[in-house]
Amino acid sequence: MKITGIVTTLNEEAHIVDCIRSLKRVCNEVIVTDSFSTDRTVELARQEGAQVYQHEYIGDGPQKNLALPYAHNEWVVSIDADERLSDELVEAIERLDLQRLTCDGFAVRRRNYIGQRWVKCCGWYPDRLVRIFRKDKLQFVGQKQHAFVPTSNVAFLDADLIHYRYRNYDDLFTKRNYSTRGAKILFLQGKKAHAFTPVLHGCAAFLTNYFLRGGFLSGLDGYVLAKAIAHNSFLKYAKLREYCTDPSVRDAEDWTSVW
Repeated sequence: MKITGIVTTLNEEAHIVDCIRSLKRVCNEVIVTDSFSTDRTVELARQEGAQVYQHEYIGDGPQKNLALPYAHNEWVVSIDADERLSDELVEAIERLDLQRLTCDGFAVRRRNYIGQRWVKCCGWYPDRLVRIFRKDKLQFVGQKQHAFVPTSNVAFLDADLIHYRYRNYDDLFTKRNYSTRGAKILFLQGKKAHAFTPVLHGCAAFLTNYFLRGGFLSGLDGYVLAKAIAHNSFLKYAKLREYCTDPSVRDAEDWTSVW
């Protein structure tokens, strides 16, 4: 089966080997687009037989699309370094007759984990995403945060993509500073925040995820996840407020590395 696997990386030495081996279960080619990692990511990727291309990080969607011109196959499977193909997803892909398909892509469910715990609440499952597609028909949208592949003319595979999203609770709160990135994006879009905006957004995020999205049904994991989402939302708008009202904070930021 001729499919190209695509991965974007930055300092993913802990994940990249298992990621590439997972892709090679169905892919005859793996391409890694690396944002100048300072660890062994590139070395390990090449040892596993992947083609590695390096480019400065230009945002989520644009970065993922950089690999498409290097792919020799029509169909690609795009995953992150901390994601793996489940056994049922491998079997579902192997059953596809790529030459006769009329659709342009496939959506799969993403199974998100904290540690080894599968968390289904707060919109984490089923987290449906298009990750298998024809490179000449579909690609990631150009947005620079939380990019996705459009669902036009796609089918659904009844299988899961495994996502080792966070190692533990500490990782859940500290892994990536999405609040700063989000605040910068909002500021560059001309958005404003008032004194109570952070509190309102934080409270709304907690209530939505804990009650409406079933966090209360998942015990401590559900509560901690809802709190983490609320914390991120609160910080994003608090930082936006700070950028809007304090020129010294705004001027001290590196606005060339928003993404």
